[in-house]
Amino acid sequence: MPEVIFPGPEGRLEGRYHPQKERDAPIAIILHPHPQFGGTMNNKVVYNLHYAFHRMGFTVLRFNFRGVGRSQGEYDQGVGELSDAASALDYLQSMNQNSKHCWVAGFSFGAWIGMQLLMRRPEITGFISVSPPANTYDFSFLAPCPSSGLIINGTADRVAPPADTRTLVSKLQEQKGITVTHSEIEGADHFFKDPHMEPMIGTVSDYVKRRLTENTR
Repeated sequence: MPEVIFPGPEGRLEGRYHPQKERDAPIAIILHPHPQFGGTMNNKVVYNLHYAFHRMGFTVLRFNFRGVGRSQGEYDQGVGELSDAASALDYLQSMNQNSKHCWVAGFSFGAWIGMQLLMRRPEITGFISVSPPANTYDFSFLAPCPSSGLIINGTADRVAPPADTRTLVSKLQEQKGITVTHSEIEGADHFFKDPHMEPMIGTVSDYVKRRLTENTR
């Protein structure tokens, strides 16, 4: 899988790009957890999401936010990181101009960034939000949430407590025209440590496959 360097708002951004042979394959970007707490594109959840999407036929890009790894710049409280995500999506779209479907998946801090990107990019057709930190960050900008997606978390998450996630989901599910699916992995912590990674990825894959099937009918 080729390492890529592409332009971001504060200099170069480092990523891993995994294309499909089909020119019209769907595309997905994967967003990593908090840069100041060790989050990188090589985080286990991010890595597993990346390969899950590729196995489902997506051309996939994951990358390091500014100041992480070989990406230039420094942490910017989420504002700059959202710009980084937009640049990553621009880059991915420029390489895949025939793609009909575009997804964003994010883990923890990356889930928060991904949902903001969703609000700014109407071409995003689906989202996966893993362990969204609804206790730490304000998600009220999702009014209305522009596309359907899956929110998934663990019942033993102490970083982003399940009660806050359920409150977020219930607000989103009141909105018309979209369907926000919620799934909880019994006993899983914030990071889906074994044996919980496999059922989490399986749930994500089942959801995405179902959506892709619905879209091709």
